Amino acid sequence: MSQLFASPDEPRPQDDAPRGAVRTDAAVEHHAVSPDSRPQTPAPDVAPASGDQVFEAPPRNPESTTEYVVPGAPARPSRPVPPRRGVGAAIAVTSLLLGVGGGVGGAAAWQAWGPEDSASPAQVAALPVPATSDSGQPATGSVAAVAQAALPSVVQIETRSASGGSTGSGMVIRSDGYVLTNNHVVEGANGTVQVMFSDGQVEDATIVGTSADYDLAVLQVARTNITPLVLGDSDAMVVGDPVVAVGSPLGLESTVTTGIVSALDRPVTTGRGGTPAYMAAIQTDAAINPGNSGGPLLNMSGEVIGINSAIAALPGATQATGAGSVGLGFSIPSNQARRVAEELIATGKAAVPAIGAQLDSTYAGRGVRVADSTQTGGNPGVVAGSPADKAGIVEGDIIVAIEGELVADSETAIVKIRTHAPGDEVTFTLERDGKDVDVNVTLGALGDLNYGDTTSGNGSNGSQ
Repeated sequence: MSQLFASPDEPRPQDDAPRGAVRTDAAVEHHAVSPDSRPQTPAPDVAPASGDQVFEAPPRNPESTTEYVVPGAPARPSRPVPPRRGVGAAIAVTSLLLGVGGGVGGAAAWQAWGPEDSASPAQVAALPVPATSDSGQPATGSVAAVAQAALPSVVQIETRSASGGSTGSGMVIRSDGYVLTNNHVVEGANGTVQVMFSDGQVEDATIVGTSADYDLAVLQVARTNITPLVLGDSDAMVVGDPVVAVGSPLGLESTVTTGIVSALDRPVTTGRGGTPAYMAAIQTDAAINPGNSGGPLLNMSGEVIGINSAIAALPGATQATGAGSVGLGFSIPSNQARRVAEELIATGKAAVPAIGAQLDSTYAGRGVRVADSTQTGGNPGVVAGSPADKAGIVEGDIIVAIEGELVADSETAIVKIRTHAPGDEVTFTLERDGKDVDVNVTLGALGDLNYGDTTSGNGSNGSQ
């Protein structure tokens, strides 16, 4: 069961804290910023194709409301600022002075205490020389080879709207200009969205479709014949597999970090305060920082096995105080991202699977309890005619497993349901009268179900 932490801005929850799922904050990616307050930095060597240029100094970072943060906009320029000439000169001069002093002192010591026969010329010792490589190419399957192949297909994304801007990462998924990123990277962007490629070219982008429920979005640029990354099989990954993360942490585009798969199917919830996104995340210790959102997590064959989306922060850490990687990063599995991306390209939206039941988040016993009308403001705990109703699930039933995997809380149950698609048949194990029974549920779509309250169709308050 995952450890639950309290928000740094709120008292630590006690009896009413949900159990199990990791919580993150999906709202930190966007930062309000005044254009006049942005520091001036040199423009890229290549001008954007069209539209207002937004690759300037990144916006300031507001404070996060939780200790779990979604990688957001960088708090520094998108390219490193060269050191001042005076500082560099001072460093160089200091080094040279230290070298000269050592030489003079050494000579004085030799003359005073060296052997009498010191007039013979000094012998010059040859140092080893590096071995040369005929190919000059990185070894197949190495981190360098993965980085070399992936970098041309990884992009930096910047948005600008009336309320501010944000910076994130993305990846080309089709040669005709489709780019996959996180929803929170472009959420609320009603102004300019621009994509910068690794060669420095900048293109205006249009938003093809978004899904807040899965925290994914697809953009398109007017650029063809670009090499896409391949979405691999995330189910084939095992704990300990090496991985490579690529993106623009703190605005430093084309940054490569490495690590391993630390855990699989980690229940992670992002988007507190808005529509929550649930993922059975791949956990990694590869360094992921603000600005990495939407970038790829790759296996050693160069295939995308995750979309980097969230990080865990130490208690009290915020964007303003420099919340960053502590070796706990979370990525949306590629198998889930593939289905969502294909639906977004085809229709502009993605269906969310659901059973049509309200889950009791206050229940503290074994499994997850289906709520009754006394806990839902008079609304039914099981929607009439829903997949749950048709399968025979009733109010008060305890869901103890989904597809044979134990569930300990409502958020974990929702995460497991959302690894499937509407129309899939899923086995639920229920506890009834002290016995476990299996029922098969054919999943419906969340937006088609009426839970009878203001949360209908958005998965809030246990609606699933």
